[in-house]
Amino acid sequence: MRQPVMAQQKLIHMAEHDSKAYYFGITFGANFSSYRIRYSESFVKTDTFKSIQPGFGPGFNLGIMGNLRLNRFVDLRFVPTLAFAEKGVTINVRNSAGADSISERSVESIYMHLPLQLKFKSDRIGNFRFYALTGVKFDYDMAANARSRRKDEFIKVSASDYGYELGVGFEFYYPNFIFSPEIKLSQGMGNQIFKDPTVPLSNAIDVLSTRMIVISVHLEG
Repeated sequence: MRQPVMAQQKLIHMAEHDSKAYYFGITFGANFSSYRIRYSESFVKTDTFKSIQPGFGPGFNLGIMGNLRLNRFVDLRFVPTLAFAEKGVTINVRNSAGADSISERSVESIYMHLPLQLKFKSDRIGNFRFYALTGVKFDYDMAANARSRRKDEFIKVSASDYGYELGVGFEFYYPNFIFSPEIKLSQGMGNQIFKDPTVPLSNAIDVLSTRMIVISVHLEG
């Protein structure tokens, strides 16, 4: 006697989601930020600083998301985020006796991070989708010390920055939400150095730009 075979069809979660004109979500994650440094002529001509080396420091992000559907494969996304970041700087100074003195310092920032992104989506495969993103961003550092009058500042940075972003991510569909891990590079294009003659490091650096690697999780509805 032939036994009936029951075909099991995979359940598609949130099948109506792809037809939504817009939706919202929250985002949180970790960041690793650093400076990119271009030395000035003063650095080359004097022997005060032997080297100024940037390093990555840890931080975290927390924000909200608004997503607008443009067509089947492209979305416009706005993700205002509060980002707490730390950037390390290792300074090697040669003193008057000819000996090297190495110190490790850090610059702490609290960014109001405002990125506007285009999200390019693949076809949905069951409850999974891949996407890539590109966009522009504006950052405002609420902890910038450009106007600080403290005598112990080793570097001064400006508050405003702009740049571009590139990233990739994945969407996993569940019955009531979408879980989206993502990694992106956020590259600043503005010059963050604030020239102050009383701060020696300002004279040694011509261009100071920011770079941040962000690993995020988005929860979307």
